[in-house]
Amino acid sequence: MATPTAPSQQEATQQADHPADAVVFDNVSIAFEEKVVLEGVSFRLPLGETRALFGVAGSGKSTILKMALGLLRPDSGRIFVLGEEVTSLTEEQLFAVRRRVGIVFQESALFDSLNVRNNVAFRLMEEHISDEEIERRVLESLRFVELEHTIDRLPAELSGGMRRRVAIARAIITQPEVILYDSPTGGLDPVTSNTIVELIVKQRDVYHTSALMVTHRLQDAFTMATHCFDKKTNKMVPLPKGQHSEVPMSFLLLRDGKVIFDGDARDLVNSRDPYIREYIS
Repeated sequence: MATPTAPSQQEATQQADHPADAVVFDNVSIAFEEKVVLEGVSFRLPLGETRALFGVAGSGKSTILKMALGLLRPDSGRIFVLGEEVTSLTEEQLFAVRRRVGIVFQESALFDSLNVRNNVAFRLMEEHISDEEIERRVLESLRFVELEHTIDRLPAELSGGMRRRVAIARAIITQPEVILYDSPTGGLDPVTSNTIVELIVKQRDVYHTSALMVTHRLQDAFTMATHCFDKKTNKMVPLPKGQHSEVPMSFLLLRDGKVIFDGDARDLVNSRDPYIREYIS
């Protein structure tokens, strides 16, 4: 099993000045009503890499995403996002960081009263970008998820998988440097889940966007680790045996609020830890 490497305070400070990582958690702990959710959690997400977060319900996976956005403050420890120490920023300063981050929620979180175009364009409209630029980028984002034909529909007129794809289009329209995925395939059937995974792989391999992905489905993450996006066929294809994706993919497993595994797919499969063996079986 790979051994987690916790960044020292000096190293974390250096990252703030010279960010080599998209996200850094440095000895982070948080509890709710005396229930410890995260305890001494440390990990790095290097720029351009993708990391899948696993763990049973209540292990703190979604809490990590909320803390990366500055929506929750840790009781102790520090968090850096794109070189900014979000744990020390004011709410106004956090807005500037959040503009550089996209997020896809499990339930899509679309505005029911807005059509697809305005859902996807929402963040751009808040920034008062020109109508012409918004239209161009909305079409580009919807074309990326192969849903340009839904531009005038309301969310209620879409299937669950289509709503999730619209959520991805909304997340990428700002051309974020980091994307946070909160169980993007949760509640979807296997075929639709594979479509969503293919889009995440496409975003990863075409734009090399850094990503943290919370998932309950090991199969999704293993698919991402063993496949790449082929620009010639516009499809996700298996990597040749023994070959790794150009975009590194790693796994983080949480148990009782602590990191018990930090490594790649091969390390995970070959782990002899009894809990990990049972978890991945």
